[in-house]
Amino acid sequence: MKNRKLGVIEDTLFVPLLGRIYASEHFPDILNDKKTLDLKEGIPADIINNDTQTQYTYLASASRSANMDRYIRDFMKRKENGIIVSLGCGLETSYYRNDNGHTLWYGVDLPDVIEYRKTLLPETDREKYNAGDAFENGWIDLIRRKHPDDPLLITASGLFYYFEEEKVLNLIRMLKRYGDIEILFDAVNKSGMNMMRKKHMKTVGHEDAKMFFYVDYAADLAKRSGATTKVLAEEVFYRHISKKGLDLSTKFSMIVSDMLSMVKMIHLSLQ
Repeated sequence: MKNRKLGVIEDTLFVPLLGRIYASEHFPDILNDKKTLDLKEGIPADIINNDTQTQYTYLASASRSANMDRYIRDFMKRKENGIIVSLGCGLETSYYRNDNGHTLWYGVDLPDVIEYRKTLLPETDREKYNAGDAFENGWIDLIRRKHPDDPLLITASGLFYYFEEEKVLNLIRMLKRYGDIEILFDAVNKSGMNMMRKKHMKTVGHEDAKMFFYVDYAADLAKRSGATTKVLAEEVFYRHISKKGLDLSTKFSMIVSDMLSMVKMIHLSLQ
């Protein structure tokens, strides 16, 4: 653990991990992640000691995982032979929260992140890792060689913010060539992006991680990605999140966020 060497963007992988720990310890109605609690002892001391998050930023991360879980479980019910692919998997533990005993999972991230992930979360019989660039086609070629026709749900949890819109669009256009694929990701609108740039990343200690990608309307993004892309869902972030026992300021921030659609879940079909 002491020898970890991660870049600026990769180092943000600890932010959602700390959020899942906080929620699991204090607000399990939002997210109860037993595997994340198991990892607490392995978090580097400098990460714990320098943590500057607020209750809202902790629970924003946990809410993202909870929202992803709902869509993942629905996909596994709809597509019995479906496969889950997590882009920018970081230290996410969704496999352990949602494992149904037969679905295959793949995690994709940069080589240094995958190397570090393996020290905390080794591969299993049904969750395998691919070290590479999420925006290149190496990982999808590999999966399609093994599973040429199976439906894929590709998740990008907290990933796209750090990249220009055209790069995200090119990824979606590339994936459209690979059969039955759905993609699920979180996004902010322009107002949400302005707020994140000014406040959020400074609060969580990563003001040097530049952020670019936002979505005002999922239908516009879908149209720009190709004629066959369909919006399956565009949903405000905190609609399904329990607010019981939260600080008043946290509740207020969540309510305002939903009223202004500042943070949202977007689910697209690429066929």
